[in-house]
Amino acid sequence: MSAPRTKRRKRSAAEAREEALAAARVLLLEQGPAAVTLANVGRAIAMSHPNVIHHFGSSAGLHTALMEAMIRDLADALGDAVGALHVDAEAPTRLVDRVFDAFGAGGAGQLAAWLVLARELDHFDSLDQAVADLVAAVRARVPDSPDSESRIRNIVLLIAVCAFGDALIGPHLRRMLGQEASATRELVAQLLPLLIAPPPRG
Repeated sequence: MSAPRTKRRKRSAAEAREEALAAARVLLLEQGPAAVTLANVGRAIAMSHPNVIHHFGSSAGLHTALMEAMIRDLADALGDAVGALHVDAEAPTRLVDRVFDAFGAGGAGQLAAWLVLARELDHFDSLDQAVADLVAAVRARVPDSPDSESRIRNIVLLIAVCAFGDALIGPHLRRMLGQEASATRELVAQLLPLLIAPPPRG
């Protein structure tokens, strides 16, 4: 016996669009980019296929809207991390947690992989200011030295690349190595003081 169909209900255009994007995000995180289709989104929120098309125009329109929404969320997460860096003495470690959470549970890792594989690299342009703000906030925490600018950019690069890799393949690698779920972020947090402190003078 087939499962009962969810009863369709009235909702505003804005509500319908937000519900559709939320469903698309879940599909992306749970099943991958191939599952983000107009039909699957419609089924998830009990919306007819023509109505989904009405809100997004096409599958490409749905994908673009989802990418833009997730990029905004990632930029907001980076903005929160920047704010924390200015007021929190433990911010370097918490910065690692915030960025790892954004790439993992927040879906930025899956999104970034999708954008790269689809050659949709223009979407990353909207992150430029968020990354610049993050670099500036880290700069305020790093003691001044001849190589401080290089160390600042290395800190941001290390955190972001490790968070991205951990979101995609981290769980599988940790299982093979018998490590805990927090192993990668703990390793990055341990490395941060080495990058933040200036090298000893010879």
